[in-house]
Amino acid sequence: MVKYQRFPRLIRLLFLGIILLLLNYDNSADAQSSLTLISPAFSPGSALSADYTCSGSDKSPALTWRDAPSATRSFALVTDDQDAPGGTFIHWVAYNLPASATALIEGVPRAASIPGGGSNGVNSFGHVGYNGPCPPPGQLHHYRFHLYALDSTLNMGESADASAVQAAIKGHVLASAELTGTFSR
Repeated sequence: MVKYQRFPRLIRLLFLGIILLLLNYDNSADAQSSLTLISPAFSPGSALSADYTCSGSDKSPALTWRDAPSATRSFALVTDDQDAPGGTFIHWVAYNLPASATALIEGVPRAASIPGGGSNGVNSFGHVGYNGPCPPPGQLHHYRFHLYALDSTLNMGESADASAVQAAIKGHVLASAELTGTFSR
């Protein structure tokens, strides 16, 4: 009979332990999926206007984001085209965007410093800042805007390229978001 009296106590302790675990649940994985990146210039998966390509004024589209983790200290952005004939082609690198930032304006100047804070990096054209889609005629290309919320700022010199930024953010990404636009000529 003594054994059966301990059993309900063990169940109560187990139940209390589960409750304590749930109360201390770290929802950082949920935070990773909450960062959202959008653009007033195009909907996810839709075509980019010629204004944002080499067929037009070749200016960067406006981007906005929300729901970054509270521990965010900076943002980084990499825009690429994995459909490029020679492999992944980088169209824009921006880093050390302030944690307080929630947007990049349309037509960010092609200079090392971004107004409002942050730095432009070097793209695959060898230029600082944004250069838009300019694919060979024919195939539809997908342009992915990757935004990363980071737990630190990046200790990099001016005009870093995408590979340097991607190496520097390893282990510092709190959340990420992606927005894809398309273009063909």
